[in-house]
Amino acid sequence: MINELLRPDLRGRTAYGAPELDVPVRLNTNENPYPLPEAVAAAVAKAVAAELPHLHRYPDRDAAALRADLAAYLGHGLDASRVWAANGSNEVQQHLLQAFGGPGRTALGFVPSYSMQPLLAAATGTGWVAAHRADDFTLDAAQAAAAVRAHRPDLVFLCSPNNPTGTALDLSVVEAVLSATSGLVVVDEAYAEFARPGTRSALTLLDRHPRLVVTRTMSKAFGFAGGRLGYLAAHPEVVDALRLVRLPYHLSRLTQAAARAVLAHAGEVLAAVARICAERDRMVTRLREMGLPVADSDTNFVLFGGLGDQQEVWRALLARGVLVRDVGLPGWLRVTAGTPEETEAFLSALAQVLKERA
Repeated sequence: MINELLRPDLRGRTAYGAPELDVPVRLNTNENPYPLPEAVAAAVAKAVAAELPHLHRYPDRDAAALRADLAAYLGHGLDASRVWAANGSNEVQQHLLQAFGGPGRTALGFVPSYSMQPLLAAATGTGWVAAHRADDFTLDAAQAAAAVRAHRPDLVFLCSPNNPTGTALDLSVVEAVLSATSGLVVVDEAYAEFARPGTRSALTLLDRHPRLVVTRTMSKAFGFAGGRLGYLAAHPEVVDALRLVRLPYHLSRLTQAAARAVLAHAGEVLAAVARICAERDRMVTRLREMGLPVADSDTNFVLFGGLGDQQEVWRALLARGVLVRDVGLPGWLRVTAGTPEETEAFLSALAQVLKERA
């Protein structure tokens, strides 16, 4: 009965989400495996406590101080007028689709990529076009530009580094897409802090391209997934447009205070990135030694294949207390880089599974 009342374009769809299972080793949602350092947690607690006497008052609806702190972290000459923040990068991208997408408009992405983006498009009534990557998950500048010219979308989503493959984009791809469209080009850099040395951020292109938007998150490298804070850098007119669609007071006082406290200790928090990247690289090496194909990764996760029935392998790992992610790519699974102990547990369990299957 209720389903008949649902919008026709949403009927039969399933909600986004990874399994939330209580297992010893959870490596399926690309979280930072390390909690905030004690000193940083204490600073967050102090900042949040200072807001408690003011909870009867609405927060700063434009989060001006937080946006200034985010701009200072990003650098590149940015200021608060060119930064927007919301409850995770998902809401940031939803704001973009609400403001620049909608009925009669389309967004384009290159699959396999972040599976939430077509769902956000559907929720905002925006048409979705799925263009494709090469078999090795790379994206060629000429092919990307050709797809954009063929479909003429109003928004283009590029993920760099890409989820679920881990591959980073050369900035020539971004520039080729910008040249091929008159619409907005959104580069999702949720995993930028994990990129290998020499990987250039699309932030370096902002001054020359007013239609470019770069989205980021504090969920991954900052270990702030439970705090829910995503943000973007763009032209001031893009930021102004997002004020038209955001809900009033969408970022609570507590969220703003906690995020600012973490940003004030960015160096301490981001010290864990090197350890996480070391585990990522160790997994890549060991998986290849097992004879499995592995996508090059500039993220905190690894996509590995050669599994045949990946669902069978996923279940076998789960039976051994290790939860990884089945992203729907036949023969491939994705695993998050965890602590050294979690990495070893995963590698040991996978070796057992492969031996039994052989």
